[in-house]
Amino acid sequence: MIPHRILHLHSSFDAGGKELRCVRLINAFGAEFSHSIVSAQPGALAAAKHISPDISVDYPTDFPPLAGSPSLGRLRTLARAMREFDLVLTYNWGAMDAAMAHGLFAHSMKLPSLIHHEDGFNSDEAIRLKTRRNLYRRLALRRASALVVPSHRLERIALDVWRQPAARVHRIANGIPTGAYAALPARDAIPGLVKGAGDKWLGTLAGLRAVKDLPAMVRAFARLPADWRLVILGEGPERQAILAEAQAMGVAERLHLPGFAADPAKVVGLFDIFALSSRSEQFPISVVEAMAAGLPVAAPAVGDVAQMVAQENAPFIVPAGDTDALGQAFVTLAADPQLRRAVGGANQAKARDSCDERVMLSAYHALYAGAMRPVRRA
Repeated sequence: MIPHRILHLHSSFDAGGKELRCVRLINAFGAEFSHSIVSAQPGALAAAKHISPDISVDYPTDFPPLAGSPSLGRLRTLARAMREFDLVLTYNWGAMDAAMAHGLFAHSMKLPSLIHHEDGFNSDEAIRLKTRRNLYRRLALRRASALVVPSHRLERIALDVWRQPAARVHRIANGIPTGAYAALPARDAIPGLVKGAGDKWLGTLAGLRAVKDLPAMVRAFARLPADWRLVILGEGPERQAILAEAQAMGVAERLHLPGFAADPAKVVGLFDIFALSSRSEQFPISVVEAMAAGLPVAAPAVGDVAQMVAQENAPFIVPAGDTDALGQAFVTLAADPQLRRAVGGANQAKARDSCDERVMLSAYHALYAGAMRPVRRA
């Protein structure tokens, strides 16, 4: 039998949270499916290197652009390009024109089922959603088989703002192999950076993008004593803005930007405190990773973060946008190693109980398999 063919249409396939989750699913499904991956941003395919070489995957260069004016002719061209597949998966706003094309032509062209994934918003919708985009989403998703969201907040938006039927909306929390995070990493696990015996690290895993507001993290970190260092693992366009803020705050010599961490399980446990400063999140995998590694989390109350962490961690989830409160959370945790251990232990127990990837993988497999076209024979 010929494996089912899945078409993935991404806003970007660089190595961010949703992309790496997609990679984990692709690797877990193995030879059962083959995959074609398209990025709305040409060349943004950095996550591809994490897909197992045993998987059947291609990156078509002749697929119609996902970005452009939503004219009827362009949408018809997009719809035609979907016909040869058994399932279409779209991701975030950058692929919404493809969802609209499917909604317009699914019946007349006998297109495969489409499942859309929404994982959050860029900086232009971090504070307030755009009315025109909300209307466009409502129309575009009217023939989708399912809409997958990772957080309670996005589930409410899907139901109340985008007016999706309850049966169409599936909340699947992001999961990780929690057991892989239990061991303490080697002190030289991060290339080019070694944690000394007395070093203390406040760290994060984040794309260096405006929505992550990492300059705010630098400002909050500046309140910590001189024996603390700030380690930001990630890549992106905001690198220079982060460096400039560190210089302005007088902490440039205590800031480290080693780049992207290909295997977070091997590095996140080096942190003493995990931090976020994002303007917008939903159900960030990085928080789950930090919890699984037994770390306390200091972060703004964005998305589901306040519900994700253990009760003992609640005092360190602060109002969104309040850099002073975030800095005070850093100071309180930094001053008390016993408190860090207690909060981290509670987080680790909660991550194991509620965020292991086995539940996530099973839910996605059931949803995708149920929407597939019938098996074809060679």
